[in-house]
Amino acid sequence: MKKTGELYAGKAKTVYTTDDPALLVLEFRNDTSAFDGEKMEQLERKGQVNNQFNAFIMKALQQAGIATHFVDQLSTNESLVRNLDMIPVECVVRNRAAGSLVRRLGIEEGKELVPAIFEFFLKNDALHDPMINDSHIATFGWASEQEVAAMKALTLQVNDVLTQLFADGGMVLVDYKLEFGRFNGDIVLGDEFSPDGCRLWDARTGEKMDKDRFRQNLGNVIESYEEVGRRIGIEFQS
Repeated sequence: MKKTGELYAGKAKTVYTTDDPALLVLEFRNDTSAFDGEKMEQLERKGQVNNQFNAFIMKALQQAGIATHFVDQLSTNESLVRNLDMIPVECVVRNRAAGSLVRRLGIEEGKELVPAIFEFFLKNDALHDPMINDSHIATFGWASEQEVAAMKALTLQVNDVLTQLFADGGMVLVDYKLEFGRFNGDIVLGDEFSPDGCRLWDARTGEKMDKDRFRQNLGNVIESYEEVGRRIGIEFQS
């Protein structure tokens, strides 16, 4: 298997085609962005940390019976993944109040949400990823009713697995987003799972250990990502 060309360059990852049309190479770069790309920086080691973090999480989810696009880690900053037909919808689960939920509803940050809140957002940076619902998805044909049900079920299954994984490492999984695609007729987890796309707080101190450190200028962004990884058993390679 070899790379044959660049397919897509996002804010923090580049996707390459390969000589197998069913497989892609996902490169994690050091680019770091927030606020729909309004804030951009290069953070040393970020690409390799997020690639290895994502590989660890995807393997853990696969072991729990959740289908993902991840095939293999190729290097410190590249992974081999299945070529999905991506659905332009983000699935968000909130276990604690934070971020846009606090701003929208005036909920106190950190409030435990029981049951957890599930939300859909349209993946569109130009529109600032607006919130949508099942009706929007059906009307505009982004996914079928069966696919929507599958995405919801898989997202909540991921929540069961990862809340426990991070709790064992002394952390609270506050919220996160997932993206899904179609592969051979099945709904499969795509994109990535890293501290870039979730919120993680130290269970004892409440210290933020995710990309909010970048958004809020708290410093030690990558050091915090590495600490999260070490707590759940990741041995990072340089």
